[in-house]
Amino acid sequence: MPQSVWDDSTTIKKFDSLPGDTKTDILIIGGGLCGILCAWFLHREGADYMLVEKGRIGEGNTQNTTAKITSQHGLIYSRLLHSLGRERAALYLDANQKAIEEYRKLAGNIDCDFEEKTAGVYSCDDPKAIEQELRALEALGFAAKYAERLPLPEEIKLKAAVLFPRQAQFHPLKFLAGAAENLNIHENTFVHGVDGHTAYTDKGKITAGKIIVATHFPFLNKRGSYFLKLYQNRSYAVALEHAGDVNGMYIDAAKGGLSFRNYGTLLLLGGGGGRTGTRHGGWRMLREFAASAYPGARELYSWAAQDCMSLDGMPYIGNYSLHTPDLYTASGFNKWGMTSSMAAALLLRDLVLGRENIYRELFSPSRSILKPQLFLNGLEASKNLLTPTLKRCPHMGCALKWNPLEHTWDCPCHGSRFEGDGKLMENPAVRDASSLKDSS
Repeated sequence: MPQSVWDDSTTIKKFDSLPGDTKTDILIIGGGLCGILCAWFLHREGADYMLVEKGRIGEGNTQNTTAKITSQHGLIYSRLLHSLGRERAALYLDANQKAIEEYRKLAGNIDCDFEEKTAGVYSCDDPKAIEQELRALEALGFAAKYAERLPLPEEIKLKAAVLFPRQAQFHPLKFLAGAAENLNIHENTFVHGVDGHTAYTDKGKITAGKIIVATHFPFLNKRGSYFLKLYQNRSYAVALEHAGDVNGMYIDAAKGGLSFRNYGTLLLLGGGGGRTGTRHGGWRMLREFAASAYPGARELYSWAAQDCMSLDGMPYIGNYSLHTPDLYTASGFNKWGMTSSMAAALLLRDLVLGRENIYRELFSPSRSILKPQLFLNGLEASKNLLTPTLKRCPHMGCALKWNPLEHTWDCPCHGSRFEGDGKLMENPAVRDASSLKDSS
């Protein structure tokens, strides 16, 4: 499989698996950045907690990010100001700005190549959208800047950009490795089900007072309707040497556009993605652009990420559902997993410790789902449920589609992914696809 620049430059401490039954006050399921940060904050509070991960910590989407820490999540604030009003839009901005500050503090004690950078969203075809976003940010009291030029190649026909100062980038696995060093973690411990206060693993059961599901896509189908509230999106990246310094973090406002940032002497070029289980440009698109814009560059790494996309562009963080007071989750980070992981960990820490938090209602997973994306998710699921094929996803029975870019079987409904022989790669499925083994 393609390897990211982060995975190739980090050694993470190994943790023992959980051999049998045990008890804890707080159980965290999932060892990506969000789960590790939850554990880190609970550890600092002196809480009785435990984190379990089905494989190795950090081996999921944390190692496949472009690792931008920013409160600039596309052109979101003009939309939030219109749909939620000034108070709630300001809360969203504040939650993410506080997440950046928390990273800034923690990075002072963790060697993770943390760097302050300007973040920018640019447009090649709609400068009015940029101006509208700037007006929204002015109404929220945030000092964004307007630009008509960026240090990007001439192939990017820039019309306008909105810039956020004092954002950041880092090495996500170096950060995760440093944060995880002294935590209570058990690797190779696969939780395949939860019933009440009991989580069932492949080797026993864990009884917990409170449970946090930090598994990227919430895998428990009987609560929360996440199979309706989320879909997953693939995106691709390459790391190029001899491609120059863009001196910031920039992303196209348009779907299917490109993102740019540097890591050391390398340029990280991202894009080419689309809904999991559908055809998209992938690495071919990135390589064609690189050949034109950076003819002297050489590709050193290529990798792909998968992101959970919510109905309204904001994460789901909090109680798993209205009827699960002791079960929590964090998902739907909409391609902004680094900042959202920190915001989620800070909120979940307060919730499981019984503290008030001003962001609780804003990010509640039980907020209204009456959004246009709900109809599109339902349409995609219905279409694939009715597709006549023996190759089915064990999650909810949708038809699997072959991904020729990565040689995997992908589910367009909810984003589960499998190797050619049916071995599970990405949740929400919790078991292999036997239909692929039977048909191979």
